[in-house]
Amino acid sequence: MLIGVIAGLIGLSVGMFGVLAFRVSEQQRQIVDVDVEDPSLPDGAAEVLAVLGRAFVVVDAIDGVVRASPAAYAYGLVRGHTVVHQQLLELTAKVRRDGVILEKQLDLPRGPLGQGTIIVQVRAAVITEEYILLLADDRTEFTRTEEVRNDFVANVSHELKTPVGAISLLAEALESSAEDPDAVKRFAKRMHKESTRLAALVQDIIELSRLQGANVAQQGRPVDINTVVSEAVDRSQLPAENKNIRLVVGGKADSVVYGDQDLLVTALRNLIDNAIRYSPENSKVGVGIRAKDGLVAVSVTDQGEGLSAEDQERVFERFYRVDAARSRQTGGTGLGLSIVKHVISNHGGEVTVWSQPGQGSTFTIRLPEMEGQDDGDVPEAGKAAAHPSGRDHRPQRRDAAGVHEQGASA
Repeated sequence: MLIGVIAGLIGLSVGMFGVLAFRVSEQQRQIVDVDVEDPSLPDGAAEVLAVLGRAFVVVDAIDGVVRASPAAYAYGLVRGHTVVHQQLLELTAKVRRDGVILEKQLDLPRGPLGQGTIIVQVRAAVITEEYILLLADDRTEFTRTEEVRNDFVANVSHELKTPVGAISLLAEALESSAEDPDAVKRFAKRMHKESTRLAALVQDIIELSRLQGANVAQQGRPVDINTVVSEAVDRSQLPAENKNIRLVVGGKADSVVYGDQDLLVTALRNLIDNAIRYSPENSKVGVGIRAKDGLVAVSVTDQGEGLSAEDQERVFERFYRVDAARSRQTGGTGLGLSIVKHVISNHGGEVTVWSQPGQGSTFTIRLPEMEGQDDGDVPEAGKAAAHPSGRDHRPQRRDAAGVHEQGASA
């Protein structure tokens, strides 16, 4: 009898414990259901952020991106729904812990390839109990202008002296040979060549100066790289025909990039013109397009003499010439490839070269695809791109090695 009573009490206890556990489980499930709701900003906050005119990122309590401006994507601060740089996450952690406004200047890698850098002034502040706002201002040009100006002025002064001095000497020789028709023709031809070189140098200087003042993040828009290639090839047809060089284009990219179409055309035209300049007559120059793993690549392949390892390391420097004597013959200014590097770097991409002496060269530019193409969330100037957090959208590793270095379809 006593054993039966004890067994009954034990059964009753187990039953009550089961009911209690079930109720606790239901309460926890309800709490979880509430927590995973998509976050939203306070009324009016999105409109205010959209007209700030600065790059901004709003993150939640777990640093998921709730909302970000097109400029934040263009600067490379955000990829998908994730804040890219650890320095920014450290800043949000301090603001969340201390509840104060922090401001700091950061030097950050730009784009998924990590080649270019951007210097941004970042201000972080709590806007609600849950959200933190990051405001970023691009200070790259301001901090580098003085160094660039000094270097540029010194190089330009040196480069301008050569054609100007040559024209002056040829004018004197022409004047003293007025009665010799053959000498007059010879000196006049040389003067024309030097004046053409001077005009090309001045044009490249103007172009480089304009590029340095361009703000891709503020002025950019969706760009079809196929259109860029088509226009650049079209502009290079005349110099190609003068040397009987065929321009062969292969491949296609279905995705678009974010940037300035005119600047990208200028960069690619410089690559094609450079390939034409250093290719032998009656040859061909290949231009290949490929999109893979979130990158759009365009390769330009020539059949020239190729570059040594030392030349490949310096070929993108301003005014650097592999062969100064040959550059004077071909009309090269030494600024074309530096213009290419500057443009592509400002678009968050990279430009690389593959070359072997006697086997020609292949220059490849790689640009990140524009964010938001899959769901139609296309960044536009002055329009914020909303991104609900709570999902795993970490940026994937973008392996550019899949692009064949000699892959310009020729």
